[in-house]
Amino acid sequence: MGKYKITVIMGIYNCQYTLESSLNSLMNQTYQNFDVAMCDDGSNDNTYSIAKNFCDRYPEKFILLKNTENMGLNYTLNHCLKFAKGDYIARMDGDDISLPNRFKKEVEFLDNNADIAIVSSPMIYFDEIGDWQVGTAIEIPNRKDYIKGTPFAHAPCMVRKEAYQAVNGYTVDKKLLRVEDYHLWIKMCAHGLKGYNLQEPLYKMRDDKNATARRSFKSRLNEVYVKYLAFKMLKLPYWYVGFILKPIIVGLLPNRLYLYLHRNRLR
Repeated sequence: MGKYKITVIMGIYNCQYTLESSLNSLMNQTYQNFDVAMCDDGSNDNTYSIAKNFCDRYPEKFILLKNTENMGLNYTLNHCLKFAKGDYIARMDGDDISLPNRFKKEVEFLDNNADIAIVSSPMIYFDEIGDWQVGTAIEIPNRKDYIKGTPFAHAPCMVRKEAYQAVNGYTVDKKLLRVEDYHLWIKMCAHGLKGYNLQEPLYKMRDDKNATARRSFKSRLNEVYVKYLAFKMLKLPYWYVGFILKPIIVGLLPNRLYLYLHRNRLR
């Protein structure tokens, strides 16, 4: 791969029915100064062959890596980072859609704001029927916002490569699966790096209305763990301890009440 402004990193796993549309959304970007490092994380469907087809069609744009077994997103994205040559690192998932002006607007923002290391945006949530919700995001999160929840959507983010290097990328730990991005932002904040959320949604996340209710209790425990790390690493006041247990409390709510609260939070 040549030298591009952006390298897109993608961990792909069992997404044969959605990967082509996701990759096409990259090829449809109005800003084309990017390449893509994909890593198949042990898929057992046709994901790898679909990804390889894009590599064959656009050899100057795509590189395809493969894990011999399923290793998890944190390990897989670190593998992609080893092949990233761009000044900026963008994320993308194999079942989502980047809107056409995403890269253009994120690059322009980072180019014009040298003090910002992370830029992201709200997401539009969609399923097989269509769009069902538009999320929101705090424009300039402060340290205290980090313990309340992840301050930046991971999939639509663009980050300076040196910011990844400053914190040694994603932490590979089973206790951080499904919250690896949340922990990444905490590490960057503790390192003094700043982020910003554009207020225009630039990304569509494939997610049905009940997906969050199906989160396992183990993943909620992982969120408790990462909130504890935020509390310690960011040296937050003691009265923020209550936020650490919030994922367990949420997990114990009746399903209908949780869905109502979740949908209203996204509004």
